[in-house]
Amino acid sequence: MKLKAILICIWATFAQLQAQTSAPESAIVLNQGNITGKVIDKRNNEALPYASVTVKQDGKVISGGITKDNGNFTVGNLPLNTLQIEVVFMGYKKYETTITLNSDTRSLNLKNILLEEEAKALAEISVVKEKSTIEQKIDRKVITVGKDLISAGATAADIMNNIPSVSVDQQNNTVSLRGNENVRIFIDGKPSNLSAAQALQQIPSTSIKQIELITNPSAKYNPEGMSGIINIVLHKNSNLGFNGNINSGVNFGITPKFNGSIDLNYRVNKFNFYTTYSMNHGKSFNNGLIHWDKYNSTEDYDLSFDINPFQKNHFTKLGTDFYVNDKNTLSFYTIQSFNSPVAIFKNGINYYNPLTPDNMQIQTATGKEKNQTYNLAYKHKFEKPEKTLDVELNYNLTEEPENSTFKDGNNILFKTNNISKDGENFIANIDFASPLNETSKIELGLESRIDGTRNKFNLDGNYDSDFEFNRNIQSAYGNYSSQIGKWNYQLGLRLESYDVNGTFKKVGQNDDTFKDYIFTFYPSAFVTYSPSEKNTFNFNYSRRVDRPNMEQVNEIRQWTGLTVEQIGNSDLKPQFTNSVEANYTRKVKIGSITSGAFFRYIKDDISQVLTTNPFDANKQLLTFTNFDHNSEYGVEVSGNLDFNKWWNTNFGVDGYFKNNKGIIEDRNGNLVEKEINATLFNTRMNHTFKVTKDLRLIWFTMYRAGERSLQFSNGDMWKTDLGARINLLSGKGTLSVRYNDIFKTMKSTFHSSDPAKINGSFRWESRTVNVNFSYRFGSGKNKALDRKQREQNDSQGGGMF
Repeated sequence: MKLKAILICIWATFAQLQAQTSAPESAIVLNQGNITGKVIDKRNNEALPYASVTVKQDGKVISGGITKDNGNFTVGNLPLNTLQIEVVFMGYKKYETTITLNSDTRSLNLKNILLEEEAKALAEISVVKEKSTIEQKIDRKVITVGKDLISAGATAADIMNNIPSVSVDQQNNTVSLRGNENVRIFIDGKPSNLSAAQALQQIPSTSIKQIELITNPSAKYNPEGMSGIINIVLHKNSNLGFNGNINSGVNFGITPKFNGSIDLNYRVNKFNFYTTYSMNHGKSFNNGLIHWDKYNSTEDYDLSFDINPFQKNHFTKLGTDFYVNDKNTLSFYTIQSFNSPVAIFKNGINYYNPLTPDNMQIQTATGKEKNQTYNLAYKHKFEKPEKTLDVELNYNLTEEPENSTFKDGNNILFKTNNISKDGENFIANIDFASPLNETSKIELGLESRIDGTRNKFNLDGNYDSDFEFNRNIQSAYGNYSSQIGKWNYQLGLRLESYDVNGTFKKVGQNDDTFKDYIFTFYPSAFVTYSPSEKNTFNFNYSRRVDRPNMEQVNEIRQWTGLTVEQIGNSDLKPQFTNSVEANYTRKVKIGSITSGAFFRYIKDDISQVLTTNPFDANKQLLTFTNFDHNSEYGVEVSGNLDFNKWWNTNFGVDGYFKNNKGIIEDRNGNLVEKEINATLFNTRMNHTFKVTKDLRLIWFTMYRAGERSLQFSNGDMWKTDLGARINLLSGKGTLSVRYNDIFKTMKSTFHSSDPAKINGSFRWESRTVNVNFSYRFGSGKNKALDRKQREQNDSQGGGMF
């Protein structure tokens, strides 16, 4: 039955392509008809996407199609005759019916087609696809992570640098989307107290199902993040019976780094239990050099640094679903992440003036970091298809202690730092969605978010300072979506109140307190026009905000070196962004290509600057400030192409242009206004070559052009990776090998002319060999839980160091 279903699906798809390519739209004549309908699950009234619809005449296949995300389908250019209709979806009984199209009934609506589950479970299925895919939806770009991306490395950071529009700074794991670092990282549709750098390092690549690039989120989503949201969707199996997947890998660089994970699920009767455990263990090596020329100064110097972190990270996701009945589901999961990092930061300074003694600082930082998330969700499905009520509670706790010792070049201790940083975050959501008729839908929701952080700094064992920061955000939103012929649109509005307060206390200083309250609205609009199945146009607009985060306002030092230290700025203001975007998707015979353009206007742009340190004359201060305004626009093209049976490609090309205006410190210590125009260009291409049924070869290459900013400019970088992947043990096992940066060309360079002439470079272990083995076991039919922001999260509406 499984083989037969697959063959029917392939044949129907082929027939559809033949029908599309052999009959141009201009050839439509009066003796042709069409059918429409919707395929849903008989048991729970859920829409079934990607079901195969086959049309036969006298037993011969003449056309067909595939259902969309909402289960709808349309098959046109049909002869006026008696036709047989077959609907097939893997794991369900085949649906068959006979219809008649004639001059009186040229268009026939089959309405809801109910598919019934097969009593016999299918054999084991593979959760992870062979190749990654990129799909443009109405409000996001969805990258489904395949084995080709997993082979890139052990963590989410390794995957991110291999997908279009996203870049990860290898120095500090800062992530940027469309050339901008003001992006929010979500995990399973929810924000976390984890910073982007922590999330990318702690989440294993084998646990990632999809990465969603939501560049212009609708009113349904939190408006934070000028560039949008990167949502990391983790695997959560719900196969019948007992199923599992084991992954083990080694990343060979200067030293080997081990990673491993196991995914298990057991579904029986009304319960589904699932868990994921992974660990990353190993030491990394990073080094850099900065030349500092203060113009006619006798105190110019070279600054070298070596950063060698040792990670021992454990990541676990454990959850259960209780299917009370066909209409009600109660779910709970927890994410537990523990890390025991040990980082050694050697910072040496070599003065050009022979009368000034050189210096060396060796910082050893340790700590036991914890990140704990608890999520409880309830979903109710009404009798009316796609009418749902979701209630979700999410609680997150983080602990990030730092215990540092500082020694000189003679290994003599001269200073200790002990910093505690504890955070908590609570989010409650109520979401209601209901179709108003066959072509329109409404979504309403409420959200309450309360978060805060508490920091304490002890210097040499004595209290020095503490910082407390709290936010209370209350939101309500509404979305209305509808379809009019070939047009789909969605209109949304989010109302939000933002209340923040903070207190900074330091020995010998008066307490510094700050408060802010903002009530504002965030509109969004999406319009999609599909003149044919091969062409789709998408236009959207949204207003967003970037509120100063806890790191940016924290006036306790973040890190410190011999000549530079980073401290936050509690006087930062929120920045607001208006964003307009247009996309065009073209389905061609060998795949699909999506092109897009966007424009953003940013007020009170939050950026990082280097200035004179008012607290320590011997060090520069790396902090944050608000620039006046900033405008950005860009174009991008991405696609999936199957050139033939043995060669397919995922690619992305993007170019960004921005105008920045703000105030910086010049070489004389004066504050001056500066304006620049900058261009940023990126390209990535991932090729997969099918050598045999089980053997694949992979070639990945990328190029990132240099970028100008108001104070610092970065150089370009490029790399090429080669890999191979083979299926073993009757397809249950996969062995992959990937050689990253084979020419060792990856390095970060930067320069500046103010407040000094600065030239620097930074290198990391870019040339590595990653070896990974995975094995899947168990059996059962996949019946994934379709719950808000849990798996698909689909919209149904249409630094320097």
